[in-house]
Amino acid sequence: MKGPKTYDEYVDLVHNAVYEVDEMRAGIEYDPENAERWSAMLDQLDGVLRKLYDDMISDRYDFPTGKDLAYMPFINRWGREIPFKQLLVLINDTHKNGLARD
Repeated sequence: MKGPKTYDEYVDLVHNAVYEVDEMRAGIEYDPENAERWSAMLDQLDGVLRKLYDDMISDRYDFPTGKDLAYMPFINRWGREIPFKQLLVLINDTHKNGLARD
């Protein structure tokens, strides 16, 4: 997956990640064992992504920051079980390093 070249592409990536979290949450609702395990983790991930998205569309977001997003420890620990891990890593890389260049 290539990094976004424009701010709009970056915003779309974050919006897609919010959608993926919603889909994952909907899926685990049918599996109480996993729901208990994932609920708090998804809440944190969802909070970080929604704040990021809100900041982006409200022109309050500045990047690159050189710092990881708050969800990276979660990704580093549980990433193998997250089907959209690559998307989350790409968002974090863009947050840290800025838009992709040709």
